[in-house]
Amino acid sequence: MSVRAAQEITVSSTSITEASSAPPASGASRPSSTTGWQSNMARLEGLAQVLVGRGLRARIITPPGRVPSLHVVNPLAGALAEDVYAGRGQDGQWWFWWSWAECITLAEDLEAAAARIERVLAANG
Repeated sequence: MSVRAAQEITVSSTSITEASSAPPASGASRPSSTTGWQSNMARLEGLAQVLVGRGLRARIITPPGRVPSLHVVNPLAGALAEDVYAGRGQDGQWWFWWSWAECITLAEDLEAAAARIERVLAANG
């Protein structure tokens, strides 16, 4: 018998007027419009929904002046957590990125991204 932990999606109430559309470590310039920020947030929100459906906890973090991220936690092992970012790669396409600027998957493929994140955060490795 398995016990399913409570699921959550939380969006921080902190607001940002702009966000980077590049991976966190790329040093790329920030867009001047909120369109890039909105695209970024929409991708993170979509991924959060898929991850919550798989039993993980996901919380969008929007610190002032910084790139929004998705903090994902395995509720069965709280130490297993990662931050995920959405941003454009050098190829111009939107990708999900680990906090160390390694690509996860194209942002179009929410299921593949969720599967990879779930695998990394698995309690049994």
